[in-house]
Amino acid sequence: MNAPRKRPEELRSHQWYGTDGLRSFSHRARTRQLGYLPEEHLGKPVVAILNTWSDINPCHVHLRDRAQAVKRGVWQAGGFPLEFPVATLSETFQKPTPMLYRNLLAMETEELLRSYPVDGAVLMGGCDKSTPALLMGAASVDLPTVFVPAGPMLPGHWRGEVLGSGTDMWKYWDDKRAGLIGDCEMAELESGLARSPGHCMTMGTASTLTAAAEALGVTVPGASSIPAVDSGHDRMAARSGMRIVEQVHKGRRLSALLTREAFEDAVTTVLGLGGSTNAVIHLIAMAGRAGVRLTLDDFDRIARTVPVLADVRPGGQRYLMEDFHFAGGLPGFLSRITDLLHLDRPTVSYDTLREQLTGAQVHNDDVIRTRDNPVASEGGVAVLRGNLCPDGAVIKHIAAEPRLLRHTGPAVVFDDYRTMQRTINDPSLGITADSVLVLRNAGPKGGPGMPEYGMLPIPDHLLKQGVRDMVRISDARMSGTSYGACVLHVAPESYIGGPLALVRTGDLITLDVDARSLHLHVDDAELDRRRAAWTAPPARYERGYGALYNEQITQADTGCDFAFLARPGTVPDPYAG
Repeated sequence: MNAPRKRPEELRSHQWYGTDGLRSFSHRARTRQLGYLPEEHLGKPVVAILNTWSDINPCHVHLRDRAQAVKRGVWQAGGFPLEFPVATLSETFQKPTPMLYRNLLAMETEELLRSYPVDGAVLMGGCDKSTPALLMGAASVDLPTVFVPAGPMLPGHWRGEVLGSGTDMWKYWDDKRAGLIGDCEMAELESGLARSPGHCMTMGTASTLTAAAEALGVTVPGASSIPAVDSGHDRMAARSGMRIVEQVHKGRRLSALLTREAFEDAVTTVLGLGGSTNAVIHLIAMAGRAGVRLTLDDFDRIARTVPVLADVRPGGQRYLMEDFHFAGGLPGFLSRITDLLHLDRPTVSYDTLREQLTGAQVHNDDVIRTRDNPVASEGGVAVLRGNLCPDGAVIKHIAAEPRLLRHTGPAVVFDDYRTMQRTINDPSLGITADSVLVLRNAGPKGGPGMPEYGMLPIPDHLLKQGVRDMVRISDARMSGTSYGACVLHVAPESYIGGPLALVRTGDLITLDVDARSLHLHVDDAELDRRRAAWTAPPARYERGYGALYNEQITQADTGCDFAFLARPGTVPDPYAG
């Protein structure tokens, strides 16, 4: 698309570079110090490339090279690119969890874009928390923005089997604990599970959220599923660089894309893909930054209208993201649910989503199913309510054993994750396949940071009997690559006195997914007695960022944003003169 070009004085960066004052003279002089000629940048859109590359983030280790492709595109389109290193959130290595630092990257993104002489932004991320963090921060600034997904890694391989990162790690670790495989097999799996740069190639949190970003319209078409090491990924990055310059000239701010309709379409996409439960928290937070109120009820309402059409593990049984990409990617997938989408909203590439999807096709009906042959008839995440989760909880029911979707059993309660790790195999606990494993103090404040502890391990003696799923309940999250009858995000969390804090071992709990219910069989009078005896634990942090986090973090049902960032209000642009 051709857009009228902005005059130099219409650019935001003109405040820094284009006036006759001392400050503009200083800014121009310092830009010469950087080695740039006046004609390279003056009067051109300045594009910030926010790069989450790091030597210790395998999902993003290739983004240093991809940034060069973005720059190439910006230059070709007549812009001036500047690369900014920002915090990397490595799901693999960062402890206690990168979720603790999602809002820190969002803050960094917001303040960096606001405080520097930039007219638009390209955001580079993909590993779980980086996508929402970058978009949350950018939404709070509201400049023209394009997102570049990191892309999935290549499929894993081991002894003739195709492996899905994360998903097969859990599977084979349980096999090892059950005595079915040994150290030699595990050593081979260690080298075959993750073979290239890129994020998890299952429909885990990373793939789910980059698909959501594409559904929101902030990526170029088809960007979210291109394998990280495919040459098409380089071309996508360059195209994104060209697109951001066009967006600046069009004056299309991020707020024009992040509308109520766009977020409903992103929820529809996530549910139809059988995506990660983590998307519930992140999309609620992202929507809040865009001034859109998105709730758990929206997820449950939409889930009842959209079938799961993507047979991609772990919600599906067979395929991985490379298969999904070559089957048609997200454009092909969306072409099968157009009646559920808002087609007249804009994207970064087209004036309407309808125009963007023109000509989109599916090339493999096994990977992206037809509506009359779905993976599941309803969206892949269910929202639960009940006296154990008055503010809600979620379960990825399509990844659980069907026999457990209506289940009553006695609770076995663990007060924290370390205790659970130490005692899960203790015979004196009397855990059976009918038990309901309960983990508390693992939520936003209690975790701290709401770690991915929710896929509680099944005791060794049950694994050896062939048990591979149990009902598990926590105020934690779980990896999007995980599976099982895991009830997650119980709100309010136990650490602040939510009902989960009152459960005792032996209490009966009923999970009923069809009824969207989670019920603790303890009468109100007894719960009141337990509540009166409960004492609040001390705060996890006494100082530093952790203390800020503890003070400001909201609960899972409202997105785990910081209260002072989530609230409405204006922040002025800095005075650059």
